[in-house]
Amino acid sequence: MDYSAANTGLWNAFVYLGVIAGLLLLGNALNRKVRFVRNSLLPVSALAGFLLLILRNTGLMNIPMEILEMITYHGIALGFIALSLRTTKEAVSGSYAMKSGALIVSTYLIQGVVGLVVTVLLGITVMPGLFKAAGLLLPMAYGQGPGQANNVGSSYEALGFIGGRSFGLSLAAAGYLSACLVGLWYTRRLMKRRGLDHRDVSAVSGSVTVDIFQDENEVPLEESIDRFSTQVALVLVTYLATFLVTLGITTLVERLAPGFARTLSPLLWGFNFITGSAVAIGFRSVLGKLRKKKIINRQYQNNYLLNRISGLAFDLMIVAGIASINMEDLSGLLAPFLILALLGAVVTYFFVRWMCRRLTPDFAEESFVAMYGMLTGTISSGILLLRQIDPLYKTPAADQLVIGSGTAILFGAPMLLLIGFAPQSDLLLGLTIVLCVLYLALLLAYMLGWRPKRAKKAV
Repeated sequence: MDYSAANTGLWNAFVYLGVIAGLLLLGNALNRKVRFVRNSLLPVSALAGFLLLILRNTGLMNIPMEILEMITYHGIALGFIALSLRTTKEAVSGSYAMKSGALIVSTYLIQGVVGLVVTVLLGITVMPGLFKAAGLLLPMAYGQGPGQANNVGSSYEALGFIGGRSFGLSLAAAGYLSACLVGLWYTRRLMKRRGLDHRDVSAVSGSVTVDIFQDENEVPLEESIDRFSTQVALVLVTYLATFLVTLGITTLVERLAPGFARTLSPLLWGFNFITGSAVAIGFRSVLGKLRKKKIINRQYQNNYLLNRISGLAFDLMIVAGIASINMEDLSGLLAPFLILALLGAVVTYFFVRWMCRRLTPDFAEESFVAMYGMLTGTISSGILLLRQIDPLYKTPAADQLVIGSGTAILFGAPMLLLIGFAPQSDLLLGLTIVLCVLYLALLLAYMLGWRPKRAKKAV
């Protein structure tokens, strides 16, 4: 075997990962040493992504698009699998968890309806060639982040939306800027009102919660296999199971209903992080039951290390996702991009603020700051903003992000079908808008406790 640099298959992946790692370290140094960068609250991974984007578009560094797309695609799945494998606390279950998830998905729906109305109106008036379902990339980019913006944008590109992937990733980048700029303005104003001093907030990587390093009855450190190796093994085995489950479902559907498979298969492979999360939750449940029945005696998951794995996966995903934006693909799409980016920030701001005051009145400001940061960027930007006003996590706002993200998978499942059906025809596109509005009304009724008035009995 040739071990020299001529064997690109042997070296390329590690060379490119080394470049991304170096930019992460550079971004962290800028975050620590440059006051303007630090005060912007831009996550280090997003900063590294913008640096790599500049290097790529100026021709100073040429990383193949396939590598960046691969990292983005697998990064989001591995990150969510690591989060879903964590052991959970009973204290954060129940109505609070469900309403947090409903709030997240209702914001997706608001963003989706606004996005579709804009792109449909543009498509039937001044931009007749516009891909009308492009508005659904707004909730994917703002609500889900660059990973899903990449996946859905790529699937829409295959359906005829030229530049769809870069359009989605550009919206995700705009969402980051909105989370940082609007969030910074709001938190600084709130701190001034509360008489708080500005704190030098260090960057938080990935999805961070306050966990102890070792739970009771975990596998001890002196085991023959390293504890971190165990966590990596759990994540990779779960991802293998995810691949096999997805392959089995798509193969079966292709044999039974080839026509339906053309719609379902891209959704299942594009949203593999949903399947991965479901498989991870099932695996976690099996491990829990085996422990209760004393078939196994140790807890193999370590929440602290699983958080670190998810943080690494999300950081790599964010860097690669932002860096893979092709600026040339945005030619002709500047108007819808600017309109969606602006309306997405405005609508999300007012809707989330209104809902947080009703759902979490005891910590409405903390809840709003965290939720707005996540629903325009990612969970890391939500945590960053929250730490400005609640650095010790005295309120449940941080838990709200994590448990809400888990239950949002259940509430968000119907949106997967709508995302796949909307581009098929104008009729299905119109039906998608109607169904989104109806589903939004149901979620609002659930969260706010609306009940139909009963007719008074005749005396």
